[in-house]
Amino acid sequence: MLSVPQGEFVLQRYPLSKDPTLRAWDAADEYILHHLFEQEIRPSGRWWIVNDGFGALAVALHGHGPTSQTDSLMAQRALRQNYEANGITEFGLMVDSLSEPDAPLDVVIIKVPKTLAWLEDILCRLKPYCHQHTQIIAAGMAKHIHTSTLALFEKYIGPTRTSLARKKARLIFSEVDSAIALKSPYPKSHRLSPWDVDISSHANVFGGNKLDLGTRFLLENLPEEAEAKVIADMGCGDGSLGLIAARQYPQAKLIFSDESYMAIASARQNMHACFGEHTNATYLVTDALEGVEASSVDWVLNNPPFHQQHAKGDDIAWNMFRSAKRALKTGGELWVVANRHLGYHAKLKKLFGNYHHVAANKKFVILKAVK
Repeated sequence: MLSVPQGEFVLQRYPLSKDPTLRAWDAADEYILHHLFEQEIRPSGRWWIVNDGFGALAVALHGHGPTSQTDSLMAQRALRQNYEANGITEFGLMVDSLSEPDAPLDVVIIKVPKTLAWLEDILCRLKPYCHQHTQIIAAGMAKHIHTSTLALFEKYIGPTRTSLARKKARLIFSEVDSAIALKSPYPKSHRLSPWDVDISSHANVFGGNKLDLGTRFLLENLPEEAEAKVIADMGCGDGSLGLIAARQYPQAKLIFSDESYMAIASARQNMHACFGEHTNATYLVTDALEGVEASSVDWVLNNPPFHQQHAKGDDIAWNMFRSAKRALKTGGELWVVANRHLGYHAKLKKLFGNYHHVAANKKFVILKAVK
């Protein structure tokens, strides 16, 4: 139960975690809500909340009708779930990370994201909609706020200061400098060697402007030929796995899935750049392979994340493996690359009844499970 000056609210993470110590809010959420109340920041204008985790801020501030912006489908589902759990039927809009306001903003609240790249993109996108009196307040745990974090606010918004720490959380306040007018440097491109492909990535895509080492290792160990007719790049990021698979197995239909709006936008852009608009591919902002027909996929390629925001765990990977099994045809294969220490072989053996060790190096292992 979140207890703040705005009221008491029932909040849950989405999806539910097996770890009972993980809450749907943190001390930074509490700090900013107390600050807003204590400073009597209650303008009737437009409120914009970015990266609101599981919806603690939007739920507590629902009376202002804030627009909630996130890059995560799961975060949107958490917010809807928590609105319903608290009987809230009137609330503001939910928009994705590539959307921009259609009018000036009066209050902007930002939960500092994990990646500086996305923070940079957020500030660039919102600055044109901030006026002299726009109140810009960011919040995060003190250990996640660095000199480089504050430098971005100074560079893209204007004069910036921080609060004292409270329960290991800190607030950031920025004043709008109307003379600053910088555009976002994202998406950025990098060369995918040795495949000689240019890959473009939006700001919040895993791996940033370089190929993730685990993804590279999996690509280097895919078979030269395959009869797979439908291949899914699950948790696709910028789509590097699926794109190279499309080149290597031109007969295959590709499915790109990710819960990140920026990831799917990047994958779509990269496939179109490589193959043109009429690619034999489907793009899904979804949870794992939700929405993919059961028993319809020959191969699933997967480099699963082992964290949700700052919390680490195996819940996401386990969910992905179950989703892959549902989507695979009998005889279909799930290919997984992961850090060696994560021990995913035990999960695959439990779920599929088998696993095959494909390759390993000092850091990563590639495992294959057959349905």
